[in-house]
Amino acid sequence: MVLALFLPGSAFADRLTVFGAASLKTALEQIAETYEAQSGTTVDLSLAGSSLLARQLQYGAPADVFISANAAWMDWAQSRNLIAAQTRIDLLGNSLVLIAPAPATVPSLSLQDSSALLAQIQDRPMAMALVEAVPAGIYGKSALQHLGLWDQLQPYVAQTDNVRAALALVARGAAGLGVVYGSDVIGTPAVTFVDRFPPDSHAPITYPAAATHDGQEAIDFLNFLGSPIAKEIFVGQGFTVLVE
Repeated sequence: MVLALFLPGSAFADRLTVFGAASLKTALEQIAETYEAQSGTTVDLSLAGSSLLARQLQYGAPADVFISANAAWMDWAQSRNLIAAQTRIDLLGNSLVLIAPAPATVPSLSLQDSSALLAQIQDRPMAMALVEAVPAGIYGKSALQHLGLWDQLQPYVAQTDNVRAALALVARGAAGLGVVYGSDVIGTPAVTFVDRFPPDSHAPITYPAAATHDGQEAIDFLNFLGSPIAKEIFVGQGFTVLVE
């Protein structure tokens, strides 16, 4: 039994571990609760930056399903045989937005006014997920570079381990601006939507999902992510559903 804890996949048939990008927190919590009620299987969620989750898989952390916030980290995991490649699907899409603390008067703020953006972060930084590792940060840096804003704003950027940590800094008023996903704004009244990044300013935001092995329980949960009830939850949380 002790050895079983270190074998790939679930240690027990009625328990499932899902590694998911931090931005999926609310949606996955709701989906896991529904799946548990329908299947009798306990779903353990491990939510963090996609880069950290992928590294944990590399170091042998037991997981049954991995959902990344970009294709790059899923490609990385696949190239190391950390997922069952035949189970991989493109699950979701998202958008990238600029936010500020609420309540806030932000009618003059927009991505077209660099002076106003700089004024907003003179005393409080702009929060972003790690710009060289975490998908939200990678998308954000790319978008700001595309718009010609990165060089001006970069000295004021505070980087966080994942996008939800960046959201929390803005919600607490510790950051004057934040770059997060559109889905993060839903259900977060402590932040104010400022502007949306043009879709062509960054690579398409895609959430691939895959089982880490070909066990039936992992496959069943992966299939459930494409079910009508799961799709309704994802859409309600601001995601676009890509899987048929």
